[in-house]
Amino acid sequence: MAETAGKFDFAIDRGGTFTDVLARLPDGRERVLKLLSRDPQNYKDAPPPAEGIRRVLKEETGQVFPRHQPVDSSLIGWIRTGTTVATNVLLERRGERMALLVTRGFKDLLHIGTEARPELFDLEVAMPDVLYEDMMEVDERVVLQQDDCHLIRKDLKRVVTGSTGDSLEVWKEVDLDQVEKDLKGVLSRGFTSVAVLLLHLYTSVLFFAVSPASLIYLD
Repeated sequence: MAETAGKFDFAIDRGGTFTDVLARLPDGRERVLKLLSRDPQNYKDAPPPAEGIRRVLKEETGQVFPRHQPVDSSLIGWIRTGTTVATNVLLERRGERMALLVTRGFKDLLHIGTEARPELFDLEVAMPDVLYEDMMEVDERVVLQQDDCHLIRKDLKRVVTGSTGDSLEVWKEVDLDQVEKDLKGVLSRGFTSVAVLLLHLYTSVLFFAVSPASLIYLD
C-alpha cells in the first residue's frame, strides 16, 4: 500500500478477542498497537478500530481526541480494515436466528449442497447443518432468455432487461402481498434476520416492485 506523505496511514484487523493496529506515521516510522476488541471500561461506545486510531494520534501529536467526538480526518491518509468477527460468528453459530426466503421448488437446495462425498461408499455421510431455522417459498420464477434453452416454457408474462444487461423471461410474477404476509409470520415467530435467495435476483432486482431490502423491512 502506498505511503501517504505527511499523514497517518492505518491498517487494522479486528478479531473477536484482539484488534491489531498497524500505523505508518508521517515521518515513515511504523507503530503496532494491540487492543482488546471488547473493553467497556475504557471504550464502551467507540469501536476498537476508532479507539486505536484515536490513541495513536493522541500519543504522536499530543492533541486530545475525545472518544465521543469524530477524529480529525485531515490527519489521516488512508485506513484499511479487516475483520474475522463475522467468520467467528459463522463458525460458532452465534449469529441472529435466520429465516430463508427462496424461490418455490428450491427449498432443499442449500441442504442438498453439492452432494460431494469424500468417501464414496460411506453409508453414514455427515451433512453440515444449514444456517437458517425457518424457511418460506416464494411462488415466482424468472429465466435467463437463451435461444438454446431446453426448459419447458411456462406461461410467459413478459421479457425484461436486468441490471447486468441480460434479458429475462418472467414466468411467474411475485405476489408481494403474500410475501409480506409470510414475512410477518416469520417475524411473529421471533426472526429478525432473513436471507433472500430468489433465482437470478442479482440481475432481476430492477423489475421487482420493491427491492429486497424494502421487501423484508417490516416495522
